[in-house]
Amino acid sequence: MNISLDASLIEKHSQFKIGIIYYTKITVSHSPQMIKGRMQLYQENLFLEMQDKPVTERAGIQEWRTLWKTLGADPNRYRHSAESLMRRIAKQNYLTPVHAAVDLNNFFSLQYEMPIGIYDIAKLEGDIVIALGNEETGYEGLNGRYNILKNIPYSRDKLGAFGSPFVDSLRTATSEETTQALHIFYLPPSIDEAKARQLLTSSGNMFTQVNGGDYIIDVLSTESRHTSL
Repeated sequence: MNISLDASLIEKHSQFKIGIIYYTKITVSHSPQMIKGRMQLYQENLFLEMQDKPVTERAGIQEWRTLWKTLGADPNRYRHSAESLMRRIAKQNYLTPVHAAVDLNNFFSLQYEMPIGIYDIAKLEGDIVIALGNEETGYEGLNGRYNILKNIPYSRDKLGAFGSPFVDSLRTATSEETTQALHIFYLPPSIDEAKARQLLTSSGNMFTQVNGGDYIIDVLSTESRHTSL
C-alpha cells in the first residue's frame, strides 16, 4: 500500500504532518475490562479538569482549531473529532465501549488531543492520498449523514474519500471482523518527527497488546510525503 501527502495540504501549512500505523494479524473483540476501566477513569478526570480549563483552551485542541482556520474551514461549524469528543465529556456524556479498535482510537485521541481515525484495510482499494477537500468531496459518515469536506483534510483511495479529522465514513469502519487496519494520526504541526514517532510507537504497542498482531509506523511531512507499507 502506497500512502502520500498531497501538495494541497503542504501549500496551506508547510509543517502539516500525518502519522501512520499499519496493523496486520490483529484480532478485534470487545475491550477488556482493564481498558474499559481505564477509559472511564480517564474521562472522569478530564471532566474534572475541564471545569477549570475549557475545551478550547487545551493546547492540542487550540492548535487544531488554528490549523482548521489556516486551511479555510470554520472550527465552530466543523469541529474536529478530538474537540467533539472533549465537548461530550465536558457535558458528562461519556463515551460507551464499542470494541477494542474504536475504544483505543478514542482513548488516543483524548490522550494526545488530536483527531485520529482507524480504518479497515479490507475495505480499502489501491493507493491512499491525504489531501485538502473541496465542495465535491464527501461521504456518508459515522454521524449518520452525508458530509461535505470543503477545506478539510481527507483521505481517499481508488473508490473515493473515506476518512478525515472531522468524521469518518461508514464504508471503511472497523469491526470485530477486522484483521488489518490503518491508523491515521492528524498530528499537530508543532510536533517534531522524533516525538511523533515516539507517540506512534507507544500507541502501536498499546494497540497490539490488546488486539495482538504486528505494526509498522511512518510519518508523512514536507520532507517525506510518500510511504509504502
